[in-house]
Amino acid sequence: MRAVVQRVSGASVEIPSNNYSARIGNGLLILLGIKSGDCIKDVNFVADKCSRLRIFEDNEYNLNCSVQDVDGEVLVISQFTLYGETAKGNRPSFIEAAKTDEAIPLYEEFVKRLKQNLGESKIKTGIFGAMMDVHLVNSGPVTVIVESK
Repeated sequence: MRAVVQRVSGASVEIPSNNYSARIGNGLLILLGIKSGDCIKDVNFVADKCSRLRIFEDNEYNLNCSVQDVDGEVLVISQFTLYGETAKGNRPSFIEAAKTDEAIPLYEEFVKRLKQNLGESKIKTGIFGAMMDVHLVNSGPVTVIVESK
């Protein structure tokens, strides 16, 4: 499981085909890729790590605070393209990405775990598998990658 975690001052997702949108203020945008063979252990590791990641500044401008410490929100977006292999040719191969029937339950468990860690109202999502327009203001910029394996 791979998560690209961006500290944001704001982020949103829009899905015009579904008339759906979600928006957060200060917090994290998490782009989540699920690899074939991932399991609940991977979900818990990555969700817990993202919840506790100290990438927000304290009063002395040191990165000592987590999203929970700053009362921030989280926007989770599924993104199978994080497992695009580009070593050969010019078209990425997504063979390592989990298929939909394997990925959806893990994605849902990831969101559930974040809600347990941070609170139901703090977590927003896109729609798994939809074409989404994601907007963000990366604060810092601060971007880190969290992987389970």
